[in-house]
Amino acid sequence: MLQEKYYPNKEFAKQARIKNMCEYQELMDWAKEDYEGFWDHWAKEKIDWIEPYDKILDESDAPFYKWFVGGKLNVTQQCIDRHIDVRKNKAAIIFEGDRGDRQIITYLRLYREVNRMANLLRNEFGVKKGDRVVLYMPMIPEAAYAMLACARIGAIHSVVFGGFSAEALRDRIQDAEAKVIITADGAYRKGAPYMLKPVVDLALEEGCPSVEKVLVVQRNFEDVIWIGGRDYSYNEMIESQPDTCEPEVMDSEDPLFLLYTSGSTGKPKGVQHSQAGYILWAQMTMEWVFDVKENDTYWCTADIGWITGHTYIVYGPLAAGATTVMFEGVPTYPDAGRAWKMVQELRINQFYTAPTAIRVLHKMGEHEPEKYDLSSLKVLGTVGEPIDPPAWKWYYDVVGGGKCAIVDTWWQTETGGHMISPLPGATPVKPACATFPLPGIMAEVLERDGTPVAPGEQGLLCITRPWPSMIRTIWGDPERFKKSYFGDVVKEGQPVYFSGDGAVVDEEGYITITGRVDDVINVSGHRMGTAEIESAIKKHPHVAEVAVVGRPDPIKGESIFAYIVLKDDVADSLGEEVELTKEINEVIAREIGNIAKADAIVVVPGLPKTRSGKVMRRILRAIAKGEEIKQDISTLEDPSIVEKIQEAVRCAGC
Repeated sequence: MLQEKYYPNKEFAKQARIKNMCEYQELMDWAKEDYEGFWDHWAKEKIDWIEPYDKILDESDAPFYKWFVGGKLNVTQQCIDRHIDVRKNKAAIIFEGDRGDRQIITYLRLYREVNRMANLLRNEFGVKKGDRVVLYMPMIPEAAYAMLACARIGAIHSVVFGGFSAEALRDRIQDAEAKVIITADGAYRKGAPYMLKPVVDLALEEGCPSVEKVLVVQRNFEDVIWIGGRDYSYNEMIESQPDTCEPEVMDSEDPLFLLYTSGSTGKPKGVQHSQAGYILWAQMTMEWVFDVKENDTYWCTADIGWITGHTYIVYGPLAAGATTVMFEGVPTYPDAGRAWKMVQELRINQFYTAPTAIRVLHKMGEHEPEKYDLSSLKVLGTVGEPIDPPAWKWYYDVVGGGKCAIVDTWWQTETGGHMISPLPGATPVKPACATFPLPGIMAEVLERDGTPVAPGEQGLLCITRPWPSMIRTIWGDPERFKKSYFGDVVKEGQPVYFSGDGAVVDEEGYITITGRVDDVINVSGHRMGTAEIESAIKKHPHVAEVAVVGRPDPIKGESIFAYIVLKDDVADSLGEEVELTKEINEVIAREIGNIAKADAIVVVPGLPKTRSGKVMRRILRAIAKGEEIKQDISTLEDPSIVEKIQEAVRCAGC
């Protein structure tokens, strides 16, 4: 059965960069026929090179691909310097604080602020090319300054989401061997201050010998502990810094940043991105997917602690010379009209958010958008997880008024930028469908042996050719990089990039993402490895075994469901299970952060294991969903355990 299609707004399409599917197909054909020539064209057109490259793509050490070999550049010149002559008084960043305070930062001011912070790091803290700097920051302009200042002097930044715990922060500091931490005393959320500096203090109490200095932005001027010789006030030091700073000349393949993402083992993976390939695709996707033009104001609601904030709040919009909105708060505070009020007041043209946020906004204020003038909107985007059809329809009909294109973007931390997405002026859209690969991206849905799946059949979403913005390696662990991304699917005798996601292709070639096929749970668009959550839960003194799975959630997309086996000496004597659930979630919050708290924790007598000791997670997922068990359970060490687990779940009311 063919799904209903929504066609691009004809007036919008006339002005779009890619105006119809014929133009899209021409670009795809060009890339297929002359892959290196395609990327060579765009690299020369989009990047201001300090020195030209001498080789487009080096595949000699696959999968450690290299792009634009020999080229020299500095990413901040792409994002700031080249705009100064033509748009120095244009707003680069519009910052809106949680409490409604607002700043407009022009490209000229951004240039000066970034240079001041770069000088502070280079001259006062001794940060040099290749040093790692960890950012544990709220959504304030100084976070963007810090990212760009690191890029200016060739330091490698690693942003850690401000909701992570001290333990999670410490893990990432240790793995990166960070020299400097940049943080804030705190920030504001839902009208109240919250603290960040104390979390950094706790993280540094033990086991972080590489850290020499901590730079603290005083955002809300709360009382914090200052460690002499280690902690320094950004607000005091920045005033004396010069506002010009010579950019470091960087090789195209030098690391730009690390960003840690959960995987199927307990240890987070330090995804490493390079300079030229990343910034090229960040700019190209801003122009193609959002169709951002010179006078547009663009708003992505993500946090800079995630890849979406890197590519589509900071690097992509600034490389494209756009105006990007940076928001400290949450879209539902002080009421469900906050986001739409900002769209009206700032005349926002492109709005990019997660399906979770769309569902919450829908639930809290179904008719709220009708109270505001949203006529400035041209493109609506979604990111982080597949969007369900009801949320898509409300987004299209009520927020977009039936005239805005919806770009349902599929991509990952590892891809650097969008991979599969509608083009707003060209692609006929099917609700909740990612549609087609972007020009230059060779995405296919395959079996493990590289055979394309038949229409309607679920397969593995793979990228079969290297692309410029792809992950280069896992920091300090190249073998894990190969195993994690190039160890599962082989096509024509060669390993190809497997995303970890499943997908379905229909008879018209439309791709629909079906979700993770590995042990990663996608909660509100945030990917978390089950092994990392299980490792945290096992630190509770009463827990003997644990298995964590994802369960569909109408708001979050997926929620965390934990099966707990207690130690023998406490199983009979333990009191209220509610208290145990609270204690376990406190452990999770301490080890990882509140975002990883379990929605359901059920004590069970055992786990469904094969005779070799492997836990059969498919069975646990089915039980969590309330589905009938269709798998053969005769291979289990104790087949009767399945019924016992089902009974425990029923008794727990889950």
